[in-house]
Amino acid sequence: MQKQTQFQYLRDEWHRMSIYQRFESVVTLILTAIIGLVIVVSLYKLGGEVVSGLFLGALNPTDHNAFQVIFAEVLTVMIALEFNHTLQFVVPRQQSIIQTKVVLLISLLALARKVIVLDLDRTPPAELAGLAALILALGGVYWLMRERDDRQVANSKTAG
Repeated sequence: MQKQTQFQYLRDEWHRMSIYQRFESVVTLILTAIIGLVIVVSLYKLGGEVVSGLFLGALNPTDHNAFQVIFAEVLTVMIALEFNHTLQFVVPRQQSIIQTKVVLLISLLALARKVIVLDLDRTPPAELAGLAALILALGGVYWLMRERDDRQVANSKTAG
């Protein structure tokens, strides 16, 4: 069976959807377009900065600060891509809401970006402790959810 695009799905299923499902689908499509635009513009700016910086000699990739800035921008684009990818499952109603595990992973990626761009010499210890606690809490919740899902899959295989 051929995979339907979001638009084909909406066209075929629109009359069967409730008002809220229609609303949710339209909002998701708009968000997908906006995030897609942000990704394209961010990628264009990042590419321009890196290429011009390397060719003009203004960017030294071995410089710690320059590397931090470039890597932070790359991670920002990756976070936007992952978020946009997550929205792709909402329109065709494969998932009525965005999966919590994916949101946790996106949050962990955002925190990793924050840690990478952090200037450790100027960051108060309390802020570092707070970031560490957030990372541990999100990682722990993700691990617990993954363990639960793994057990459910194992139980369904043994039962079936």
